[in-house]
Parts: sequence; C-alpha cells; structure tokens
Amino acid sequence: MATCYRHPSRETAVSCSNCGRPICPDCMTSTPVGMRCPECARQKTTVKRLRDVAAVPRVTYTLIAINVIVFLTEQGQFTFGFTSSGVYGKVVAEGILYREAIAEADQYYRLVTAGFLHENILHIGFNMYLLYLLGMMLEPAIGGARFAAIYFTSLLAGSFGALLATPNPTLGASGAIFGLMGAAAVELRARGFSVMQSGIGGLIILNLVLSFSLAGISVGAHIGGLIGGAIAALAVRTADARGVPALGFAACLLISVAAVAAAIAVSHASGGGFA
Repeated sequence: MATCYRHPSRETAVSCSNCGRPICPDCMTSTPVGMRCPECARQKTTVKRLRDVAAVPRVTYTLIAINVIVFLTEQGQFTFGFTSSGVYGKVVAEGILYREAIAEADQYYRLVTAGFLHENILHIGFNMYLLYLLGMMLEPAIGGARFAAIYFTSLLAGSFGALLATPNPTLGASGAIFGLMGAAAVELRARGFSVMQSGIGGLIILNLVLSFSLAGISVGAHIGGLIGGAIAALAVRTADARGVPALGFAACLLISVAAVAAAIAVSHASGGGFA
C-alpha cells in the first residue's frame, strides 16, 4: 500500500484528485472534486463543478430541436403506414423499431430513427425534460463531442436492448436518456460527488421502477441504454485520464458497432416475427 508523501510512516489508499500523490487523513482537504493535498488545496484556481461550468450545451439544444421537429411532423401528417403489428402514421411507420424490419428488410436505420420518434405529448415532454436536465449538467462538463458520442452510443445500445427484450415495436429517446443518466453517474463519481446525494442515483432508481411497473415501456431499451451510456462514459473518462482522448471516441464507436451487430443478430435469431 502507498504511504503519505508527507508522512512516510502512514499507509493510505487515498490520492490527491489533482496531482495524484498519496495522502493520509491529516493531509486531506475535501473539495467538490475530491480530496486534495495541502499544496493543491492552497492553489487559487477556480474549481469547476459538474453543474456550474459555464458553457452553452449546443448538442443538447440541437437534439431537443430535432426531436420536437420530428414529433411535430408526426402530428401534422395525413397519410398512414403499416407495420406487421399495426397501423401508424407514415413517419412513425417508416422509423419505428421492430425485429421484422431489421431481419427481413435490412432497415438498419431504424436503430437510430426510432430514438427520435415519440408516441404522444407526454412521452416527448418527459423525455425532453430529462434530456434538458442531463444535458445542462453533463455536456458543459465533458464537452459537446463527448456528449454526442455517449448519447448515440446509448441510443444504439438501447435499440439492441429493446430488440433483445421484446418483439413489439419500440420508439422514443428513453434509451439514450438512460444512457445519459449512467454517464452522469460515472462522471459524478469520478469527480468525487455522491451519486445518490446528487439526485442522479434516485432518478435512475425511480425510472427503473417505473420501467418495470408501467405497461408499454421498453425495459430492454432502458437497461441497454443505461449500461451502454455508463460504459461509454467510463471509456471516455479513462482515455482522457491517459491523455489519449481519441481512444474514448474509438471505444464509443466500437460499442456502437457491437450494439448494431448484436441487434441484427437478435432480430435474425428470432426469425423476425412477432410473438
């Protein structure tokens, strides 16, 4: 075990969150970004908190705008389309996710388009509210490019989870939203915040309870997105810590490719039909 750099006789498992030197309890100074050694604690630098970084979350606003525009397009259509499970408006019918479209028609674009479709005003309202809250917290802290990479990785992981868990058609941004929750939990923990005290832990638990309690909710999409987002965020943070940010984006791409391949395999294994 490492010993305190100021008190060599004292073993410790805690390191300064800024310089990385091992510190004992007498040398620890608690800060919003974790424990710091006496030297780093005296530095007169502004500590960036996850919620307080001043930046415009452009990716978040763009994603919200796209979802709203697509929803308005859904509501304003007058033609109808069909899937093997029912009748939908044409925009929804051509974008909703279900196994048969993947297995028999090779319409892989649905793995993405379904994440921008919503059933009604309550559905999109709830998802966009959570996207706004999580985006305002997460995007300024990690940057727009990383936020976008995690979002779309979560979306694809959620699509795989949806196809794995149920043959029924699914739509909605909730898989990606759950991914952002997982990413926020990873980021908060890495910065020394309590996931439960921050409210993110409770938000995840509440939404998981609702997922299992309410009918018509794709539990697979939620769990798939949550896991995908957490893994993507962990990969991005690890790559940044090692000074090779490109590896984080490469990891997100790899996870996304794996999710797409798994989604296709699940659809074919099920025969593409509906239960």
